[in-house]
Amino acid sequence: MWNLNYLKFIDQGRLLSQGLCSNCITRLRQCRREQNRRGFILLSRNKSFATQSQSASKPPWRVLFFGSDDFALESLKRLHVSRDTKAGVIDSLEVVTLSRNAPVKKYAEQHKLPIHQWPDVDFSAQFDVGVVVSFGCLIKENIINKMPYGILNVHPSLLPRWRGSAPIFHTILHGDSVTGVTIMQIRPKRFDVGPILQQELYEVPKNCTADELGATLAVMGSRMLMDTLKHLPERIANRKEQSKEGASIAPKISSMMAWIIWEEHSCDYIDRLFRAVGSRISLKTMWMGNPIKLLDFVGKCNVLFTAAPNLSSVPGSVHYQKESNTLLVRCKDGWVGFKAVNFKKRLSAADFFNGYLHQSVLKKSPSTNTCLFQSYKETHLPGGHDNNMLLRNNTSL
Repeated sequence: MWNLNYLKFIDQGRLLSQGLCSNCITRLRQCRREQNRRGFILLSRNKSFATQSQSASKPPWRVLFFGSDDFALESLKRLHVSRDTKAGVIDSLEVVTLSRNAPVKKYAEQHKLPIHQWPDVDFSAQFDVGVVVSFGCLIKENIINKMPYGILNVHPSLLPRWRGSAPIFHTILHGDSVTGVTIMQIRPKRFDVGPILQQELYEVPKNCTADELGATLAVMGSRMLMDTLKHLPERIANRKEQSKEGASIAPKISSMMAWIIWEEHSCDYIDRLFRAVGSRISLKTMWMGNPIKLLDFVGKCNVLFTAAPNLSSVPGSVHYQKESNTLLVRCKDGWVGFKAVNFKKRLSAADFFNGYLHQSVLKKSPSTNTCLFQSYKETHLPGGHDNNMLLRNNTSL
């Protein structure tokens, strides 16, 4: 058997004198080159493995943070404070964000944290673990695999309930009495399905808004994140897969959610709808064929019919209550009140009454529908014509 390691020191004439033909010599040299190539690849792989094995086995961690909004900002702030503490959990901190105006990016710029603009992430630095909070983009498997401890997610619900982009809004809208925060490891291709590392419950306060609940859960989530990072190897070793039962989806809120259907929506539902989306999207209805925004919601109102014997019980009926300066609107099971509207411009309840509901105005209108807010429903008519405004109340009511 020829020792290929010595071929480079033996000239061709000597090999020929030992009975090897030119073709055999060529093949031996090709084998030598292939052996060198494989040895180089093996060495490269060993170097790569050695680099990965240099990841920390305990805090402090090198963290890559993915986030955007105010909910994410709370976690970023706590990570940043820990980085600047001698006994902190964070060794280094870099930020991946989406928008120039995002609170996370503004904070990172202000505090001179390294910033990556998604999806252009520079992985020349080594990271032990990623953290994603309210980011809104699926992270590919090759990015997740660059972190020895994967990527953690702070999610404001008790997974598997309310998977998706708007769990806090749906918690309020559906009247959940209990919610919480889940720390999980993300998986590629699907949102919010990874194993759970830590989970805590939180009782939803009565009459709480989505903004109030979000602020509380953001602080709670940031605390849980730091606790998880302090015990990360142990938490990963004891992680639990999510239950296959009880999963629900929390899709992104849209302006369509703010339309009120007076015949179908109860007082309690309208109250929850306002507390869920009212700070971002005004509740809406139709008035005389035009959209109108309902402002300054005051909740369910008790109406004494003895004080207003001619008051209609038809859903959508509008009544001005002078003593409280409130517009009362009849819904499925009672009355709700608003202090103002936006119809071409902002109008107080008194201004709207004087301009549109006063008897002197009503006498000039031939429509018997004048005192009704009309429900909106999106539909499509045959023949390719779009009709986005179906007036659920009509003159027959």
